[in-house]
Amino acid sequence: MIGDAFVFDGVAHPFNADPKNALGSAGEAFGQHLYAFHATLTPEGQTVLPPEEWLKQWDIGEIREMVFDQSDTDMLVSMPLPLTDLFRDGLSPWQECAELAQRDPERIVFWGTVNPMEGRKALDEMEEQVERYGARAFKFYNTRYDYGRPVPWRMDDPVVAFPVFEKARELGIHLIGVHKGVPLGPQPIEHTQTWDMDGAAAAFPDIDFVIFHVGLPFLDETCWQLIRHPNLYASLAATIDFIVRAPRQFAEVLGKLLFWAGEDKIVYGSEAPIFHPQWALEAFWDFQIPDDLVEGYGYPQLTEQAKRKILGENLLRLHGMDVEETVARLGRRREGER
Repeated sequence: MIGDAFVFDGVAHPFNADPKNALGSAGEAFGQHLYAFHATLTPEGQTVLPPEEWLKQWDIGEIREMVFDQSDTDMLVSMPLPLTDLFRDGLSPWQECAELAQRDPERIVFWGTVNPMEGRKALDEMEEQVERYGARAFKFYNTRYDYGRPVPWRMDDPVVAFPVFEKARELGIHLIGVHKGVPLGPQPIEHTQTWDMDGAAAAFPDIDFVIFHVGLPFLDETCWQLIRHPNLYASLAATIDFIVRAPRQFAEVLGKLLFWAGEDKIVYGSEAPIFHPQWALEAFWDFQIPDDLVEGYGYPQLTEQAKRKILGENLLRLHGMDVEETVARLGRRREGER
């Protein structure tokens, strides 16, 4: 915990960022952009790894140590990436993520992933990931590549997307995340827009959808969607890491989210190992929305109650976990480890 907040990290990836894992220039550019986030947004005084030390195959033990041993994190989502058209193993292989979760199933939750454009194969992989490896949710990416050329699909596509959502529901899964905004490598920015979330949310009201990276740079559109659809949520993954380098920018992002969507619809994610979790957690716990934004734009102030919800309680609820019971149980375990 940090302060009196239970911390449930919504995303960490055991990357295989070794340049040898990239499939051509598109994969190499994607990896370089991830490293640029690490080098640019890690604040002064914190460790910035040189490229040769960050662009490597990360061991799942390193991820666990960074998140649990070196930060005030209580639970973690181990999240794969399905970018098998850019990287030989998808960049963050789902098998590695499942193994990480199996090492500590009480504290680590496995989210699965597939490429919905693969049709029947994708549905079979979903079944395997849930029934054999305990996936509790799924994360998708809307842009695929074929010989380096982008091939997009939409979350409101009844042919490509809806069968995957129906399969998730059949498997008892009612939580789905999607990468939005933050175009990386050669990914066309229009394919990261959030326009397709309305159709997905309306067609599947019993599924909760998490818009990762709060859809940046399409924040205003995301806010309008969050307020209209009760089953849409926003993840601060990567976005929270502007908090030290660009605190004013982060305040405006968070202020808009709080104004439009409220404190119950925002969840935290560290994006480890792109960023070390601890410095952002400490900065967030001490963070306040500047008075001129509160007075001039009507943004709510970031209260301790809101911080507790964003840092862990909201994501616990989305996973169907009892907040009080989980906090008490894992809080006692963490105290015992200390």
